[in-house]
Amino acid sequence: MTKNKTKQIFRIAFIIASLSSLALVPWILVKAWVVPLPNTVQEQVNEAIGYGFDGMIVYVDKTGQPPAFYTAGWKDRKKKIPTDPNALFKIGSITKLYVAVAVTKLVSKKQLSLDKTLSEYLPELKGRIENADKITLRMMVQHRSGIPNFTDTPGYWEESTKSNKETLALIVDKPADFAPDKKYSYSNTNYLLIGEILDTTLGHSHHQYIKNEILMPLGLNNTYCLQSEVNLDDVMSGYYVGYEEDMKYNNFTSPAGSMIATAKDVGTFIRALNDGSLFKKGEQEIYSSIYVYEHGGLLPGYQSFAKYHKETDMVIVQFMNTTNFDGYNWNLSEIIYNRIVKIESKKKK
Repeated sequence: MTKNKTKQIFRIAFIIASLSSLALVPWILVKAWVVPLPNTVQEQVNEAIGYGFDGMIVYVDKTGQPPAFYTAGWKDRKKKIPTDPNALFKIGSITKLYVAVAVTKLVSKKQLSLDKTLSEYLPELKGRIENADKITLRMMVQHRSGIPNFTDTPGYWEESTKSNKETLALIVDKPADFAPDKKYSYSNTNYLLIGEILDTTLGHSHHQYIKNEILMPLGLNNTYCLQSEVNLDDVMSGYYVGYEEDMKYNNFTSPAGSMIATAKDVGTFIRALNDGSLFKKGEQEIYSSIYVYEHGGLLPGYQSFAKYHKETDMVIVQFMNTTNFDGYNWNLSEIIYNRIVKIESKKKK
């Protein structure tokens, strides 16, 4: 075979490989990323509905300006009820921020120690959770425990557990994912266990503690720790691609993601968390050493982002009520969120 023929064969093979890889490109993401940026957030929100989201709420809080709401789509698709900016929403793992603040406040009061181990807090789990005598509270808050994630259990979302005790049973007596503090791996089980530690330490539900120490001082009257506390008519419906059922009737009770709130309440909390007004003396230093200041949330039918943007002194909260764990909905929502940030950042002060 001549040198020229060899080059030609390699060139053809390269073209075929390139075309094959293009077939795997998620073009819906490319489109969402490259289309010209709209002039307004409302235009972007309207555009987002075209990507298959049933409903959307965006809350923007800029210092010196009144908070703004942007909505599109349905609060309830079946009943044809338009999205309500004041609707309650299942915020999923944004809940972890509130739990981490509760831990911080109890550490500051010396009621908890970040270096105390899981087996010291919950002796009954020694021998049931691998390395329970080496895993500290700090490691659990920071997702460095190595404890398996209960939501990774095959079929979990098809038939989720009805109580925290049932949920914990999914991971006890199973090998650790890694040795304590050796790496980071997000695990909802960490926050399930933190909730148990808080309840044991307080002698009552940590939900009441969160209400007393976080929600009431900030005037967050539309934030709830559990679904049982709300009227479901006030909750935005949630949809999973391919299913007709309304996901708002699924009751997720774990401290890893059980809270329900309005976009405004979440935005108020995020600002207070970031500007320090949520904390008493010495508490913010503790919090900064253990957890983050922004979060996303994902449950069947619900996905959300809540972030503070320091360069523009701006809080943006985004709620979307359509999910598909096997598709690109989460990636799309990230792209749309980032585009909204760009639109708001371009505005003149």
